[in-house]
Amino acid sequence: MRRHSSRRPWPPASACLETDHPDTLQSSSNLAILYWNQGRYADAEPLFLATLATRKRVLGDDHPDTLKSSNNLAILYNDQGRYGEAEPLHLETLATRKRVLGDDHPDTFKSRNNLASL
Repeated sequence: MRRHSSRRPWPPASACLETDHPDTLQSSSNLAILYWNQGRYADAEPLFLATLATRKRVLGDDHPDTLKSSNNLAILYNDQGRYGEAEPLHLETLATRKRVLGDDHPDTFKSRNNLASL
């Protein structure tokens, strides 16, 4: 059986998929979340912002993945004490989730909880 050579790694995702492909966007979001969890807020923020902007453009403002990106950015701001930036994002995400997903959807409850944590 032939094994994958460590001298020839897989090409980066950007070489295989477009930057606005859903899988590429998910990878970008995952990396931002990793940085955030490590406390590397300065590294996480530009990835969150870029992912949110691209998801809005590609998927639209009401798509669940776009709303997750908005929610994640708001929590990042909250974790840094940037409440003035976090609150409008939390309010917007909550309003959109209520309209799109309904009052009883788990993501809507998450948004309520996140807003209450300010």
